[in-house]
Parts: sequence; C-alpha cells; structure tokens
Amino acid sequence: MVFGCHRLLGMADRDIYWKAVVGSDARFDGVFVFGVKTTGVYCKPSCGSRLPKRENVDFYASTDEAERGGLRACKRCRPDAVGAADPIVESVLKACELIVQDESLTLDRLAGSFGVSASHFQRTFKDVIGVSPKKYADAIKMERFKNGLRDSGDVAGAMYEAGFGSSSRLYEKAADGLGMTPAAYKKGGSGMNITYAVTDCELGKMLVARTERGICSITFGDSRDELTAALRAEFGSAQISADDHGLRSAADAVIEYLAGKPVRSGLPLDLRATAFQLKVWEILRKIPYGETRTYTQIAEQLGDRKKVRAVARACASNNVAVIIPCHRVIASSGKLAGYRWGIERKRKLLEKEAAKDR
Repeated sequence: MVFGCHRLLGMADRDIYWKAVVGSDARFDGVFVFGVKTTGVYCKPSCGSRLPKRENVDFYASTDEAERGGLRACKRCRPDAVGAADPIVESVLKACELIVQDESLTLDRLAGSFGVSASHFQRTFKDVIGVSPKKYADAIKMERFKNGLRDSGDVAGAMYEAGFGSSSRLYEKAADGLGMTPAAYKKGGSGMNITYAVTDCELGKMLVARTERGICSITFGDSRDELTAALRAEFGSAQISADDHGLRSAADAVIEYLAGKPVRSGLPLDLRATAFQLKVWEILRKIPYGETRTYTQIAEQLGDRKKVRAVARACASNNVAVIIPCHRVIASSGKLAGYRWGIERKRKLLEKEAAKDR
C-alpha cells in the first residue's frame, strides 16, 4: 500500500514522525509507517503497543517499502489495512517540503499555495507540527548549520550556507537551537568537562553526569554501555570521564528521591533548554509527589491549551530524569503517554509514588 507523496527529507521530518509515534497520533495513520528493528514488525503511528526505543525505529513512506525492508505488518494495529491519509496532515507535510526547499517563504505565500488565509494556515500548521511555520523554518536552518559544521568545521562557511545573513542572527538562534555557542557545538562540546557515574537502582541502571555548573544528565537504561554511549554521542568532543566516587553523593540523592525523599537543596542543575522548555519544567517541578497532571493542564497553566504538543515535546526533551518529574504528566484519557526511558519505568514510578502517598 502506497501512501501520500511526502518523503522523509531530514532530521526535522523524522522528529515530526517520532513525535507522532510517541503521541499515538492517529492523524498520521496513512502518512507513514514505522518499523522496529528488534521485532521485525512495522506499525501505524497510532499503534497502542509498547513504545519502542528511538534508536530501533525506522520510518517508511509505504507498507510496500517496509515489507521490502523485510518487515511484517503488526497484527495488533493492522497498518496494511489503513485507508487514505488525513488530507490536512498531508497538506501540512507538503508545506514542510516547501519550507525545506525555501525557508524564506512568507506565511502569505505559503497560505496562498494552499488557497487558505494566512491565519488559518498558521493555526493548522501549528496544530499538526507543534510549532509555527517560522519556527519550523528556523529549525531547518539550524539543522543545515549543524550539518555544515560537522562536515567542514568552518563556522563562517556553515553559517552562510545555512542561510544566516550574519553572525548576530546565528547567535540569536543558537541558544534555542544548540544550547551552547556555535563554536562549542562545532567542537562537539569541546572545552566542556563532564564526569559521570553509573549505578544500580530500582529502575535498572542509572547514569548521573555533571559539568562544572551542575547535574546535566540523569538517564535510565538497561546497561552501563548503553548509557555511556548515549552520553558520549551527545557530547562527542567533550572531556568525559567516569567518577563514581565524586558523583556518589549526587547519585545517592537521586536514589533517595526515588524512595520518596525530597531533592537535596544543594543539588545544582546545568540545564540547556529553550525559554519555553524551562517554563514547562518549572511547572513540572511543582507537581506534588504522588500526583499527576495532564498535558492539557500544563498547557492551560502556560495560558494556551493549544500548546499540548509543545508541552509533550518539552517533557520528552528533559535530560534530568525524576528531578524534573515529567513522569507525572499523563494523557487526558489517563493513558501513560510516551516516556523516553520506557513506559514501564513511568508506570513503576507512578505506582510507587501513589502507594507511598496513601
């Protein structure tokens, strides 16, 4: 079965598709299917099966393409029986292609291409993608810049090739797009000193890492190698070294928190995030132990209930597990929506907190 004409173009597209999978977004059914390497199965975006790890997922424009890749259809969600794609989603993804081809397109020109008003197009695009067309264009430009830096190492060349007219414009976007200066990103975090420790906890293996400023990462996984590889991939040129002794106190503090004790006031964090992410995370930190909130409730606290997907992305971007308790945010239906360290860990955390709170 062949779906629409949209084809994956880059990291921005894969991010859109992954977020649809995490959110079980049925609007994307018929737009693509995703395959899971470890099971050999492909599914539709709204499949209710356990969320796979991101590194095990590939995306396909059609069921035929997935099957040519050696995958078989999921018997639970029947992706090979899906009808036509949502025309609104198809139109928005086509708009994404136009933006990729020319991110300087104005909102009026984009809207005119689809025969709708600029305000209607803006609302529709943001509802499907989660950000405005302008923000999406900025993300594409930043992706090009990062790719150019990886390929050439030339900040100036990558800047102009990506479409930044000046270094001031680049640095204006760098905080949101990189979390560090372009020079630091160019070097894969070169100049940063990161120490880490891996220990056992009730959720499996836990890695705690810190910079000179504070804790920058708390992650869960199944093995030490898995966790350290992910840390090194994120900061490929940083000075990274194990320090189990030096980070013992921080690791113990997280384990105590898992047991229901308050976070120690002397546990500083080094958070690299956008202003919006920081606002969301601040709200999450105020959710009482043993309680949950929905993505919609968080969006309403921010003053715009339409920002549900943006809230979900901010939760998914949280690098400091449990200290910023994104596990306490659930879908309005009560479903335990995606958790980057696995739904079962999220379930266990919530059950433990609910039991202790009674």
